[in-house]
Amino acid sequence: MPNDAAPAATIEERSTTHGSALAEWREHWPMVVAAMAGLSFATVAVYSMGLFMEPLSREFGWTRAQMSLGLSIVALFAVPLSPFAGALIDRWGSRRLGIPGIVLSAIAFAAFSLATGSLTQWYVLWVCYAIVAIAIKTTVWTAAVSSVFQSSRALALAVVLSGAAVSQTITPLIAQWLIDGYGWRQAFLWMGLGWGSVVLVLLLPFFFDARDHERRAPSSSAERPALTGLTLAEGVRDPALLRIAAALFITSFLGVAVTVHKVPILTQTGLSREVAAQIAASAGIAGITGKLLTGWLMDRWQSGWIGGICLSLPALACLLLLEPIRTPALIVASMMIFGYSAGAYLQICTYLTTRYGGLRHFGKIFGIMAGLMALATGIGPIVAGAVFDHFGNYTALLLAGIPIGLVSGGLVAGLGPYPDWQPACRAVSKPRPR
Repeated sequence: MPNDAAPAATIEERSTTHGSALAEWREHWPMVVAAMAGLSFATVAVYSMGLFMEPLSREFGWTRAQMSLGLSIVALFAVPLSPFAGALIDRWGSRRLGIPGIVLSAIAFAAFSLATGSLTQWYVLWVCYAIVAIAIKTTVWTAAVSSVFQSSRALALAVVLSGAAVSQTITPLIAQWLIDGYGWRQAFLWMGLGWGSVVLVLLLPFFFDARDHERRAPSSSAERPALTGLTLAEGVRDPALLRIAAALFITSFLGVAVTVHKVPILTQTGLSREVAAQIAASAGIAGITGKLLTGWLMDRWQSGWIGGICLSLPALACLLLLEPIRTPALIVASMMIFGYSAGAYLQICTYLTTRYGGLRHFGKIFGIMAGLMALATGIGPIVAGAVFDHFGNYTALLLAGIPIGLVSGGLVAGLGPYPDWQPACRAVSKPRPR
């Protein structure tokens, strides 16, 4: 009976996938934890710098704009160097880039303790940090996890990317405790060398991607899935990847613009600064939820529509903040929606890149996307600030956010079925089904 056979096949297929997912987690969960720790250290500079501004300003008389330029230097270097780092990942594997990157980044971050009051020296220190920190950017950790997870790749990526949320939560607490107790120089020193050492202890025994497994056990490499997918030349012309890249760019632009100006946007609604800060902080919880829930959903269903809904959510969040719609309850709901989307969008675009582009040259392809994301991260807050300076409020930014969010979601919602990247096609790139 045909009608009975189809559900049975579906149940069997899901059971097989579930078993494969459990097997992947049993074998590779330590690697996921190590990658999550690596990504957490990659975001320490962003989430701690605000705590250092007051003591540095008090000692050297620097303005906040002068100090903040350091993070802009990191973004500027990330744009041209991210594709280069991706190419190294494809050639050497994530381990050979990530472990030296953690060591050098830890030393470079600790070197901020040597600041003398010279802005030239301060910017040179940031240039050094920006160069070595390319080796610990998101692509390093996501490429490694994607290479060993197939059935549960989306959830594995969600856990790894939660490292940024963990850092966002604990970095300010650690920085403030060290600064209050030991001074800003010791804080730079111990956050760099201390946190970096903890991460290194996890990476050395556990952080091995598919290329490392092949090198360690060449005789059994035939039993392991080969990395297949588009070449870089094919990837930069591929319609699906171009749509994913565009969605990542405009979502990053809107997300960072709102995130950086979140408290001023909320105070514009009439809230006090203290209440606005509390509501803004609650978005972090929604961000973690966004990563994990979206990862769970994407592992179970073809994720074009899931990604489309998640990337469209900022449009709703912007709408809820506009007069005469907004109410206190809707303001809170808006921030939670922003947090959920911010937690999910990078994971969605990373996962879709692995599915539509394959893993053969994922480092190069996603390295270009990471450069675009860094560019969006650099200009988003500036545009938001310019909007406020011109209009005296953020209403124009919120109005623009509605079509931006809808366009972003629409770009990924209709991507179609995943290409079938089979290990047997390792020697050549598999063309996309048309």
